Amino acid sequence: MRYPVTIAAALIGLAVCLFNYTGYDPHNMIFFMLSIPAWVADLFIDIHEVSVLLMYVLTILTWALLGYIADVLIARGRERDRRRRSA
Repeated sequence: MRYPVTIAAALIGLAVCLFNYTGYDPHNMIFFMLSIPAWVADLFIDIHEVSVLLMYVLTILTWALLGYIADVLIARGRERDRRRRSA
């Protein structure tokens, strides 16, 4: 199985983190809109006490996980279509 959506999603997560790191997101608006781990961390602890590096790594991993789930669902759909055509 190929993983194009996983790679694309991980690159989106990386882009979000790099955009935040460069300082073009001064109030962290884009980062907090697109980072699921930041949402969860903010529910349980003051976000200023959490390591920024940890948030970046978790954001990239979360985006990659979402891409992997999409790739698995796409592969299942294609396999189901192949079985229908051959039957």
